[in-house]
Amino acid sequence: MTEQTVVGCIGLGNMGGVLASNLVSTGFEVVAHDAAGAARTPVGARWAPTLKDVALAADVVVLSLPDGGVCAPVVRELDETRDRRVTHVVDTSTVGVVAARHMAALEVAYIDAPVSGGISGARERTLMVMYAGTDEACAHVEPVLAGLSDRRRRVGDRAGQAQAVKLANNFLSATALAATSEAVAFGQAAGLDMAVMLEVLNASSGRSGATADKFPAEVLTGRYASGFSNTLMAKDMRLYLREVAELGGANAMATAARAVWEAFATVEPGADFTRVYPFTAGS
Repeated sequence: MTEQTVVGCIGLGNMGGVLASNLVSTGFEVVAHDAAGAARTPVGARWAPTLKDVALAADVVVLSLPDGGVCAPVVRELDETRDRRVTHVVDTSTVGVVAARHMAALEVAYIDAPVSGGISGARERTLMVMYAGTDEACAHVEPVLAGLSDRRRRVGDRAGQAQAVKLANNFLSATALAATSEAVAFGQAAGLDMAVMLEVLNASSGRSGATADKFPAEVLTGRYASGFSNTLMAKDMRLYLREVAELGGANAMATAARAVWEAFATVEPGADFTRVYPFTAGS
């Protein structure tokens, strides 16, 4: 890959917009597209009105889309564009194992590359990019992956393997946040100060990403602005359980956690997922 490589970015929402900006700031020429229109185009990127325009202009395309149902037709259109320039697609979306495998069967090279770390992690370049694909494909897009974040880990040689890691991660994150919400609500009912409780938990065996990050940054401050919605978390939990059913495995904990997220997303659709605490606490 040369310095003249053009990177396409499709999906310019909370995460996609930051990823596109990261690519611009690391020196890539970026052509961007979003179904919502040109207003989301990051400074320094060039707007592409259609998916076909992206396929004709970019060498590598980065996707940041809601789910596999949205990603699949996008990848198919890129793949089927006549005289397309694009040869590789880097999919940072959470689409699931089966969907990733299906997209990898197309002619365009598909790199399964979901991310974890939130919007702040994307801005600070501490986002974890977990990726899987063939040796050739991963080597080809490594400079683009480096443009997305300073933290990257290849987890396998087949599309779908990175999705499995991401879904396992989100299952653990969702379960820890819901469980911490219940535990902190219990502590507050007993008259404990939340800040003191978190300090002790973070020095004890109950420490997790929820106690160390989400609660101090979003709940304790009352900010509730992590940039990830309860609707998306409920979607990820459904997807995780669907993949567990497909591949086999235990699901008792995931089934219980999913019920919490489904209930929360039903009552407050689109709320920041850290608001699961007041939902759980009944406040």
